[in-house]
This record gives sequence, C-alpha cells and structure tokens, in this order.
Amino acid sequence: MAIKGINRRLGFFGEGKAAKYLKSSGYEILKRNLRTPFGEVDIVAKRGDVMAFIEVKTRSGDSFGRPSEAVGRDRMKRYVAAAEYFFTGRECDCTVRFDVVEVTKQGINHIENAFTVQDAR
Repeated sequence: MAIKGINRRLGFFGEGKAAKYLKSSGYEILKRNLRTPFGEVDIVAKRGDVMAFIEVKTRSGDSFGRPSEAVGRDRMKRYVAAAEYFFTGRECDCTVRFDVVEVTKQGINHIENAFTVQDAR
C-alpha cells in the first residue's frame, strides 16, 4: 500500500513538471487527468493546429529502462479510444498526435508522435 502511494505522488509530481515544461514550450494545457470510459489521459494540450494527447511517465531511477518503454499496446489503444471520446460532439480542424513525456532525474524528454493509431492496433 505504501508503494502505491509513493508511485501516485511521483506520478503527480511528474505530471506537474511535464505541464510546466509544455507551457514553456508554447502549449496550452486544455485538460489534465482527463477521465474517460476508456481510461485517463494525463494531459491534453494544444499548440497551433496540433492537439496532443500526452502520457507522462516518471521514473526515479533507470533500473526498469526508459519510461516510454512502459507504454504498451494496451495503453496506446486506451489513448486512441479516449481521444475519439474527447472529440465526440466537438469539431476540431487539427492534427491529433500521441506523445509521451518522460520525466527523470536527468530532465524531461518530450517524444512527439511517440505512437500512432496504427501502432495501437
């Protein structure tokens, strides 16, 4: 139980750092912790005509590999379904992108187009 709480705090910390980084990079944060029937999207952000659905992965060490390696096909499928849900009843003349932001002791690594709809299938 204690580890779950530590991981949750680490995740919230990482999401905050990622949101701050994205804002400083010109993104408008539209939603954090978007809850859908398909799961939660950490950050929905827009810059120009690009709408990014962003998974934030935070690690305190590197013993489990790169944080982005933890984004598997199931997570990708949930993000694609969540994005489709987000756009239900909305119009957006934009490009939709799925990004991953890695937050580690070394800093922040924003991976644009980390996966595509085809990757999720």
